[in-house]
Amino acid sequence: MNARFARIAVVGAGPGGLICARILQVHGWSVTVFEREASPSARTQGGTLDIHATTGQQALREAGLLEKFHELARPEGEVWRQLDPFTAEVLVVDEPADGQAGRPEIDRGQLRGLLLDSLAPGTVRWGCPVSRVVPLGDGTHRLLFEDGMAEDFDLVVGADGAWSRVRPALTDAVPRYTGVTFVGTGFDDSDTRHPAFARLVGNGTMSARSGSQALTAQRNSGGYLDAVAMFRAQEDWYVTAGLDFADTAAVRAHLLAKYDGWHDSLLYLLRAGDRGFVNRPLYALPVPPAWDHVPGLTLVGDAAHLMPPLGVGANLALVDGAELALALVAHPHLDAAVRAYEEVMLPRAADLAARTAQGLDHLLPPEGAPEPAPGARGFEA
Repeated sequence: MNARFARIAVVGAGPGGLICARILQVHGWSVTVFEREASPSARTQGGTLDIHATTGQQALREAGLLEKFHELARPEGEVWRQLDPFTAEVLVVDEPADGQAGRPEIDRGQLRGLLLDSLAPGTVRWGCPVSRVVPLGDGTHRLLFEDGMAEDFDLVVGADGAWSRVRPALTDAVPRYTGVTFVGTGFDDSDTRHPAFARLVGNGTMSARSGSQALTAQRNSGGYLDAVAMFRAQEDWYVTAGLDFADTAAVRAHLLAKYDGWHDSLLYLLRAGDRGFVNRPLYALPVPPAWDHVPGLTLVGDAAHLMPPLGVGANLALVDGAELALALVAHPHLDAAVRAYEEVMLPRAADLAARTAQGLDHLLPPEGAPEPAPGARGFEA
């Protein structure tokens, strides 16, 4: 069918889905975004993202949002410091050459707000969780919602993340545990309440690692420090340890014992985090991501190619969403546009997924693997 008049549904109001909708609307197209969250403020959006000049920023440029992005972004947040875990000595400082920031930071919530504000009112239907997608046999698909309602579309774009409800209509691939867990915490008003630790972190990110363990802290906007303990463990490690994450004191004591021997100034992030602890096991889709083309259906971002969070995910989601929208605008026929998008996206995702898997092993080496040299920041897109 003529792509220009297609009924298009985007499932998921994350970066990939929102930028796809934005670019379509810039070109005068109609699109509806369905989001399971009840409102934009239903939950916090997590920490900070580095948006790369050649990927995420290029997508924002196509959406006409790059200038507004730079008004919110923090170029100083690009500075990265590696510390010795046992002495807290600064081993490496990585910062932009000649002050040319190529990966400025922005809070996830700020990026989402920027994209949401750029859409026509009513584009996003909040509180509309999709349960599954049903093919109708003619290249169209029916969205079934958890409340029992249904709507039909000529193109359904799955932008609904790791546990996508759209993906099963394309492939039986499911995320698998990588063997690595992040446990997050953080500090409010860091400059005044935690001045020594704030100085240790600097303006961007601090990392210390030994073997298969690491501690990181990253500055967000508003004086907030996001902190993460990273380690290799069984997926149910906290069950084996008899931990309940509602018991902050018990989780804190367990982590302090796990990092026993690390410098006291680094252990401060485990002692002083004032937002409790959140368990975040890392999952990834099988490599390479692949599926047989299905007319009227495709995926962007983590729904298509969930991979370890090493600075690639948000950038790739933005590129996916932008390229899909631009392909739809450029091709007169809907199916040709989706095929053109997938022919570029899938090989790129396969390459990056393989490299991020290697990067995770470099960041937190499996047992018996050699320790990475100081200054090896890990995977970079």
